[in-house]
Amino acid sequence: MLFNSFEFLVFFPLVTILFFLLPHRFRWLHLLLASCAFYMAFIPAYILILFLTIVIDYIAGIMIENAQGAQRKFYLAMSLVANIGVLAVFKYYNFFIDNVNALLHLSNPTASLPLLAIILPIGLSFHTFQAMSYTIEVYRGHQAAERHFGIYSLYVMFYPQLVAGPIERPQNVLHQFHEKQYFDYRRVVSGLRLMAWGLFKKVVIADRLAYMVNAVYNNPHDFHGLPVLVSTLFFSIQIYCDFSGYSDMALGAARVMGFELMKNFDRPYFSESVGEFWRRWHISLSTWFKDYLYISLGGNRVPLLRACLNTFIVFMVSGLWHGANWTFIVWGALHGLFLVVGRLTKARRIAFIERTNLHFLNNPLLNTGLTYVLVAFAWIFFRANTLQDAGYVINNLFTTSSAYWKDTVFTGLSTVKIFYTRTEWLALLGALILLFAVEKAQFRLSINNWLVRQSTPVRWAIYQGIVLYIVLLGAFEHVQFIYFQF
Repeated sequence: MLFNSFEFLVFFPLVTILFFLLPHRFRWLHLLLASCAFYMAFIPAYILILFLTIVIDYIAGIMIENAQGAQRKFYLAMSLVANIGVLAVFKYYNFFIDNVNALLHLSNPTASLPLLAIILPIGLSFHTFQAMSYTIEVYRGHQAAERHFGIYSLYVMFYPQLVAGPIERPQNVLHQFHEKQYFDYRRVVSGLRLMAWGLFKKVVIADRLAYMVNAVYNNPHDFHGLPVLVSTLFFSIQIYCDFSGYSDMALGAARVMGFELMKNFDRPYFSESVGEFWRRWHISLSTWFKDYLYISLGGNRVPLLRACLNTFIVFMVSGLWHGANWTFIVWGALHGLFLVVGRLTKARRIAFIERTNLHFLNNPLLNTGLTYVLVAFAWIFFRANTLQDAGYVINNLFTTSSAYWKDTVFTGLSTVKIFYTRTEWLALLGALILLFAVEKAQFRLSINNWLVRQSTPVRWAIYQGIVLYIVLLGAFEHVQFIYFQF
C-alpha cells in the first residue's frame, strides 16, 4: 500500500481513529493487525518471512539476556546469521550466481548454475537491519530484551516505517509502544502538516521529475547532451524528494498517533562536504553503519590509513545494501573514495589556502556546489540500469562537437521541452523554489513554530495553498517509492 494511494487515504484515518477509540491495552494488537494488512497489500505470502525473523530475533533477545560469557555472543551470532541468511537468499543469491556463471562461461559457455525464481520481499533490507539493531543492542546491554511478543512484533512491523524506514533503534521506539498515547490536537496537526509536506515532495516534484528521468535513463542511447545532463540533475532532486517525502509521511503518520520516529533527512543538499552530506542523508542508515560496522571495525581508534580503509569498506557494504547490482557497489565505492580522499588531503588543502591566501577556495557556497556535483555524479551509477549505461551517460553529459551550440543546445532544449507542458514546467519550477526556500529558512527558524505563530486565516491559507498545489499539479499515477525496492 503506497502512502500516495487512495487505499492509504482510507486506511490511515480508519486506523488512527480506531487507535484513539480503543482502550490502551488493545492498541498494540490493533496497530499490529493494521501493520500486517498494510504489508500484505504488496505480496501477502512474504509476511511469513517477516514472521520467521521476528520469532528468531524475539527468542534470541531473551536468550542473549539470560546467557553469560561466550553464550551471549553465540546467540547473537545465530540471530545475525539468520537475518543475513534471509537477505542473502532473497536479495543476493541470484546476483552472486550471475557473477559465478559469468566466470564459468569464460572456460565453458554451456556451464551454468540455476537461478531462483523469487521476488525480493518489499522493504526486506529495512526491517532486517532494524531487527539486527535490536539483538545487537540487547547484547551490548543498552536495551532490555522485550518479553511481550506482540510489542516486539510491532517494533519490527510498525507500518509507517515498515517498508522504507527510518531504521529505528529499540531504545527510541520500544518503550513508546508500552506508553499510553493521548489525543493531542497540536501534535496531530503537526503530524498532518509533515505528511502533507512529504506528499507535496513526492507527487508534485519527485513523480513529475520521474517522467524525464525514466525516459532518458531507461533508453540512454536515444539521447545525448542536454537531455542527459538535465535528467541527471533531475534524478538528484527526484531521489531526494521521493525518499525524504516518504520519510516525512512516515514520521508524520507516527506523530499523529503519538509516536516519535528518528529524523532521516536534514537538508542534505546544503552540505559543504561529502562527510556532512552523509550526516544529513538517510541518517538512520548512516548511523546504523557507523554504530554497528564502522565502530566494530575499529572506528577512529586505529591508524589513519586503517580508518580510511574502514570507511571505504563501510561504503562498499552500504552500496551492496542498496541493491544486488554492480552499479550500487560502484556508487558506494565512489562515496567511500570521496570521503577517503577528502580526509587524507584535508590538512594539505587547509595549509595550501593559508599559504597562498586563496581563502575564496574555502567559500561555503563553493564547497556546497562542489559537494553537490560529486553527489550528483555518483547518482548516475545509482540510477543507471547497468554499468554500461552509466558509462554512456557520463560520456554524453556534454558534447564537444564543433556544432555544439546549434546541434546540441538548441536541439537539446527542444528535446527537454517535450517532456512537460509549459504549465508543468512552471509548476515544477515553483515547487523547487518553494522546497529550497523552505529548507534554507529552516537554518534560521523552525517552520513548524513559525506556522503556529501565524493567525488562523494565514495558516489555513497556506494549508489550502499546499493542498491545492498537490491536488491540481501532483502526479497521481501510483509511482512506487524508489527505496521500496531495497
